[in-house]
Parts: sequence; C-alpha cells; structure tokens
Amino acid sequence: MKVLVTGGAGFIGSFIVDELVDRGYDVTVFDVLAPQVQEGERPSYLNPKAKFIRGDVRDYQALSEAALDSHVIFHEAGAVGVGQSQYQVKKYADVNVGGAANLLDILVNNKHDVKKLIVAASMSSYGEGSYECEKCGVVRPRLRTGSDMANGEWEPPCPNCQGEIKPIPTAEDAVQYCNSIYALTKKAQEDMALNIGRTYDIPVVVLRYFNVYGPRQSLSNPYTGVAAIFMSRIKNNNQPVVYEDGRQTRDFISVHDIVKANILAMEKDEANYEVFNVGTSIPITIKDVAEILAGLYGKHIAPLITSKFRKGDVRHCYADITKIQGNLGFNPSVSFKQGMEELIEWSESVESVDKFDTAENELREKGIL
Repeated sequence: MKVLVTGGAGFIGSFIVDELVDRGYDVTVFDVLAPQVQEGERPSYLNPKAKFIRGDVRDYQALSEAALDSHVIFHEAGAVGVGQSQYQVKKYADVNVGGAANLLDILVNNKHDVKKLIVAASMSSYGEGSYECEKCGVVRPRLRTGSDMANGEWEPPCPNCQGEIKPIPTAEDAVQYCNSIYALTKKAQEDMALNIGRTYDIPVVVLRYFNVYGPRQSLSNPYTGVAAIFMSRIKNNNQPVVYEDGRQTRDFISVHDIVKANILAMEKDEANYEVFNVGTSIPITIKDVAEILAGLYGKHIAPLITSKFRKGDVRHCYADITKIQGNLGFNPSVSFKQGMEELIEWSESVESVDKFDTAENELREKGIL
C-alpha cells in the first residue's frame, strides 16, 4: 500500500514515516523543507527507505502528482505558531487553508485510489478549555481581555454568574472558540476535510493534537512548542521565560503517542469520519515544565516569571480522551518525565540557537505581547 505523508520531514511527520516504513508500507514524503524548521536542508533523520519529494502544498501540480499515487494520506504539512499567525495572516491562510484546499480539490476532480485521509488538527481551535462552576455546571468562559490580564486576573470567571470555576477535560463536542489565525486555519482544515470526505465517500479522520513534544522538534525555532523553547534557553544557560504567573496548564503528549494514534486512525474503520482528541488528559503547569526541564538538565536555573501576557493565550485546556480510548483503544504510554528524559538525551547531540529574544521582540513590535 502506498502512503503519502505531507510534512513528512517535519517533527511529527517524520516519526509517522518511520513507523509506516517499519510496517512495510511504500511511503512518500512531501515536504517543502521550510527555512524556519529545517533551514531548507533535508534533515539527517529522514528515513532513507521513504521516497522524498521536495514540494509545497501550495503547488497544486506538485501536490497532485504525489497525492494521486497514494492509497492513504497523512496531511501533516502546515505553518505552525499561534502568535506568529497573528501577523503573518496570508502565509498561514495560504499554507494551512490553501494547502488543504488544494489536496481536497485534487481528490474531488481526479481519479484516485485514496482509501483514507488523516488530518492533523489542533487543540488551539477550542480556545479556552472546559470548566465547571458549582452553580452553573459545565461552562466555557470567554477569552480573557487585555485589561483582565493587565490587572493580574489570570483565572477566567464563570461566564454566567462570574463566580469561580475549575478546569475540566475538554471533549470533542465542545464548541470551538478560535482565538488566533492559526486556530482558525486548523479548524477550516478539519471542517473542509470532513465535508469533502462525507460528500465523496472518502474516509476522513481528524486528530486534534494537544501539546506535542519529543525528539526532532526544532530547538532553534522560537515559534515551536514551549518545551523545546525552554530547552533552548536552559541549554544556553538562560532562564526560561514564563508568562502570566506560570500556573496556566496544558496537556503535553509525546510524539510517540501521537504516532500511535495516527496508526490506529489509519487501521480502524471505527475512526472514519470522526474527530478525536489526542492528549493525555493530564494537565501540567507551564512553570512545572520549566522547573522539570532544568532539574533533568542538572542546572540550577529558575524560570523567570514575568507576569507579562500574550494576547489570545488561553489559561487552561486539556484533553478528554474518552472517545479515542473507547473507539480506537488508544491509551498514551509515555509519561511526561520519560518523554522529557528522552528529549534531553536527544538534545545533547543537536545544536540549539536561543532565538527567544528575537521572537519576543517581534511579538512586542506586532502588538501581541
């Protein structure tokens, strides 16, 4: 069986490629080798047993040639970065929405043998996660305003009674309150894919990734995941910079568990035309991430808690994984500590250029910070 992985030279895509190759599939990687991620060079970890095509998902003809020769497609290609998306609007729309539109248009208007399309979606499309209020039950608070956060009001109140609320796992049927261009483009991807899949009987699976970490995540890309950004700071003996009070939480999941979810989505018919959260359902504070990483590195570097904030950041969001557990039998197997130890071991042999200050200045100049 022929499998195409768009973005297959990237962090997540390359691990999916490795697993597919190990399982004996005929794999093709389609990747632009973006300067911000791979610095325009084919990464050394790219599986030599996979066919490689350097191409851009915005290039209809190049993508068409790769897609029409496939039986299964993993669409991992995309521009990633919540803050950056707020001022590179055209780029994010062109790559994420335009690239997905190209792929779907190709499948609609040509003969093909594609039996399944798996789309990488994002938890960012939820906005704030789900909360529980003693008086009002399950609620979804509004996005915090700049004035709220300027006053140090980090925790959102109940949108109904303005009382205290506590975060709970967010399920797939929660309304998606997108709060960034990136989130909007990822929601558009999944909506378009499900629409076309149902219309033309192409089984589509949408996987909403939570905060993915692991080896091969660019340590020199200041717009990547927070764990990699913190590692780059700590490796260079700089304090990891933590916004707000550091008690905001996220759901961190190892790339190996992400791969497991993708393979289950490919193999199981129960996944067809469904949306699944892919996380651990375990919230971890950002401050804890910084402290755990410094401890594992054996460095006495405390995080710098700035009380600054980024517009559009959510306070708490972690996954309800009941659906993917019940439908696909998925259970995460890598603990956060195990995953961080693996990440640190890998990072010892990788160059890490700390570009955080450059990224922060850019966010400030664009009015995001």
